[in-house]
Amino acid sequence: MSIEESLRGYIVPGLPLIQSGDDLASLIEERFPLQDRDILCIASTVVAKAEGRIKYLDDYRPTENAKKIGLALCKDPRFVQVVLDESEEVLLDEPFLLVVTKSGHICANAGIDQSNIGEGRVLLLPENPNDSAEKIKSKLDKDCAVIITDTCGRPFRCGVTGVALGCAGIATIRDWRGQSDLFGRTLNITVEALADEIAAAANLLLGEAAGGTPVVIFRGFYYPRFGGCLFLPEDKDVIRRRLIGKGFIESKALR
Repeated sequence: MSIEESLRGYIVPGLPLIQSGDDLASLIEERFPLQDRDILCIASTVVAKAEGRIKYLDDYRPTENAKKIGLALCKDPRFVQVVLDESEEVLLDEPFLLVVTKSGHICANAGIDQSNIGEGRVLLLPENPNDSAEKIKSKLDKDCAVIITDTCGRPFRCGVTGVALGCAGIATIRDWRGQSDLFGRTLNITVEALADEIAAAANLLLGEAAGGTPVVIFRGFYYPRFGGCLFLPEDKDVIRRRLIGKGFIESKALR
């Protein structure tokens, strides 16, 4: 790393309320002078809106299982049904719904949002966040990386933080194994969650509630282009194996 290198973050001003079919790449470039190797961090909510992922609760007919879970959690069974439909696995159904989405993301309520979209509607996550990031990147005039971000809770920690849902043009992890520390000792374990760290930094500027902005640009940071995967393989996911062993995970066929 050179002494001149530093990470600088910029909010993209003046973006309109995003509608289905909007070209996010064009909207961003019209409002911000991008440079090669910039990193675009885009909130999953606006990506989902541009992709038409707003649904109406009345279009869902809850199963008996959804009604049962809804009663136990004091949630609208239609909302529960949306969560189940968007999930590959249910890891916990109490005290909240913890699921694996079809894209592999583990989160509460399949990441489904009910904020800022109107009564009786829900906003699903982008169907394939990696594809979403790649499509936006391909439309940009500059050679930039794209990270689709969301907020997510963490085991053993209070509060939520920004995480990467999908990426294009940037490595999701940076592997330090095989390199030496200050005392010449070889690192054997350290794998840095690069995309998640950038998404968490972006969340400081993206904000929450009514005062947020959906796009942040980072500049001045040298990042690897390729490498890694966002999600642990099942055979290395110790927590998921423990849940399976205790019989918590529910097969989709049982819904």
